[in-house]
Amino acid sequence: MATLRQSEIAGVGHYVPSRVVKNAEIESMMDTSDAWIQERTGIQERRWFEEGKDTTASMAAEASRKALAMAGLQPDDVQLIVFATLSPDYFFPGSGVLLQRELGIKESVPALDVRNQCSGFIYSLSVADQFVKTGMYDTVLVVGSEIHSSGLDKTPRGRGVSVIFGDGAGAVVLRPCSREGHGILSTHLHSQGEHAEELIVKEPGSNRDNRVQYILDKPLDLYPYMNGQNVFKHAVVRFPQVIKEALDQNGYQPEDVDMLIPHQANLRITQYVQQKMGLPNEKVYSNIQRYGNTTAASVPLALSEAVQEGRIQRGDLVCLAAFGSGFTWASALIKW
Repeated sequence: MATLRQSEIAGVGHYVPSRVVKNAEIESMMDTSDAWIQERTGIQERRWFEEGKDTTASMAAEASRKALAMAGLQPDDVQLIVFATLSPDYFFPGSGVLLQRELGIKESVPALDVRNQCSGFIYSLSVADQFVKTGMYDTVLVVGSEIHSSGLDKTPRGRGVSVIFGDGAGAVVLRPCSREGHGILSTHLHSQGEHAEELIVKEPGSNRDNRVQYILDKPLDLYPYMNGQNVFKHAVVRFPQVIKEALDQNGYQPEDVDMLIPHQANLRITQYVQQKMGLPNEKVYSNIQRYGNTTAASVPLALSEAVQEGRIQRGDLVCLAAFGSGFTWASALIKW
């Protein structure tokens, strides 16, 4: 039996739109306040895309170029694209092929789209890891990119959800790792579909006689719905579980973690997990204060910033974790 290779993250990159939307601007749209938003989510501002400039694929391309540059690679070196998003540019085709076009990749490389919402990037990383491990591909581009702001209910009716989400993109390049015991040590994926409707955008669903007419008659179903209390209740259980699963499999304890990068869902969830694991502030990365929840983009965006800021060094033990709609949750443990 052939020995499986380890894969490593050879490059990271991120992109956020230039438009900054502070809580004060949100106050002018709906019945809320800066204090209310910060108390419940920790968010102070977020980025919203600019029509005519930013698309889900173009933002992914900007992040990807930075990740490839860090890895010392060109777009034509990419052998597979794995693209995570819940906000594709089109209903179909998926954004993976649009990213291939944006990057000008000459070869007809495969492009795979992943729809696992907040857990989408770690699911995508796990998929890419298997391809590198088995030797099928040497260079895999893994991306999370989202435009939420165009699909939010920006009226008082939508304040419980619309204050949370922002737009942005993050990317990593996976390559074979030559350093024994380093790279991606393991990934862990889970789902619990009985809670699917607790965090959902229900329409346009395909199970309608005429889905176009249906959404014309019921436009409110196009907006996100979230049972916030139930999501929080499950998140604070699943986050520690899936992190512990990764640590246990690889023989580590929470105190061995040098940097935890959780999905940026809610600062209160992150603080709860941090407290439960007994980690000091310098070992947990949070940027939800500046970007809000960017769903599939949040983990790679935070990872890219942490690397850029020098908070992750060669040899560090890094844990990525996410929980979101589905419910789905996931973790990855990496020896940097």
